[in-house]
Amino acid sequence: MNIAVIGTGYVGLVTGACFSELGVDVTCVDIDETKVTALQSGQCPIYEKGLPELLKRNTELNRLKFTSSLSCAICEADALFVCVNTPSNESDASADLTDVFHVIEDLAALIDRYQVIVVKSTVPVGTGRKIYEMLSSRLAPELFDVTSNPEFLSEGTSVFDFMNPARIVIGAESEKAKDVLRQLYLPFILQDVPIVYSNLETAEMIKYASNAFLATKITFINEIADLCERTGVDVRDLADGIGLDKRIGTDHLRPGPGFGGLCFPKDTTALVQTAKNAGSPVRIIETVVDINVQRKTRMAKRIQEVLGGDANGKSIAVLGLTFKPGTDDLRDSPSVAIIRELKNLGANIRTHDPLGMSNAKNTICDIVYCEDIYKLVENCDVLVVATAWPQYATIDMDRIGKAMKSKTLVDLHNMFDANEMRNLGFYYRGIGQGHVDN
Repeated sequence: MNIAVIGTGYVGLVTGACFSELGVDVTCVDIDETKVTALQSGQCPIYEKGLPELLKRNTELNRLKFTSSLSCAICEADALFVCVNTPSNESDASADLTDVFHVIEDLAALIDRYQVIVVKSTVPVGTGRKIYEMLSSRLAPELFDVTSNPEFLSEGTSVFDFMNPARIVIGAESEKAKDVLRQLYLPFILQDVPIVYSNLETAEMIKYASNAFLATKITFINEIADLCERTGVDVRDLADGIGLDKRIGTDHLRPGPGFGGLCFPKDTTALVQTAKNAGSPVRIIETVVDINVQRKTRMAKRIQEVLGGDANGKSIAVLGLTFKPGTDDLRDSPSVAIIRELKNLGANIRTHDPLGMSNAKNTICDIVYCEDIYKLVENCDVLVVATAWPQYATIDMDRIGKAMKSKTLVDLHNMFDANEMRNLGFYYRGIGQGHVDN
């Protein structure tokens, strides 16, 4: 089969590379000619485990091509995957569908034989129906079908997630369109991966409801962790105790400074706006959004508390900038929000991140970036673990403590054992680990 993938962000690039790995002929198209040229020369514009290798192998096999010409990309394609960004509108936090509708308008002028439009961008309920109406006003009904095929990719593991799906959701209302998507996903169907067939609206809502549920689970454990600190409970044991219940599960039950990244923040706010427009508020999700925004400020205040209530002029070393390990993405990163809050309180910030410093230098000014963690902590007043990079767990904390002005550690991901840190002479403040030391 032959497909076109429109948009080469995280979703588009991973979708194109993985389909080509499955033997599909893929042409990825993007309006950014500089990006297209870089991809044609073998450069991978994002950090994603396994992605550079897929791009290189399938480009060399001529199964994967890149172009800035939409007409060239779709001329031989059976399915057209729409993978453009849907950011939040600044006015009301709803999903901005400008890029999606621009693509549809362009396709309406180019389609001259039957092709399946596959919306992989995350879009509010009713978008697919609107796309169908837009195309119907320009094209004969036998020339197209509109389908919804939401992605369930997690940054840092998106290649693995695509190649090992828990389920595939296909929102399609004609057997012809279903057959095209069945052929594309046949390798997974043969592995007995569950396929959920639905109408357009249901497929669109599945994506939002999935992300909203996971965001709620994160927020739940963060709230419970705060309660644990008031009641002498260790949230780590609690998470094991409830997570082993198969109805709950252990995923997303690690407390921290809140959720960030490309998807959860914008998708939860978009769902809230969709619900308001429909006259059916989702109060749980509204609360999740509010708590997550407040939590970053609360984490900054937690750091201020261990400094005696005054961060002005204090030297703070921050481990981690990205919103989670395994990516160089800083979008809506709790770490970045906390750093900005501490800067507003007058603190001097030094930071380290295995992948995120290059991007951060274009975003956060007036802080010091350190490649060497041990130099990072020299004469600092407090060390903060803001992103749970696994390599931080192997740091020589005895050496760290000797380099610091004050052996104070605020661990926002519970990476270190509290008793071990205290035995090394640290004042240790984790998340939800029983009563807080004075």
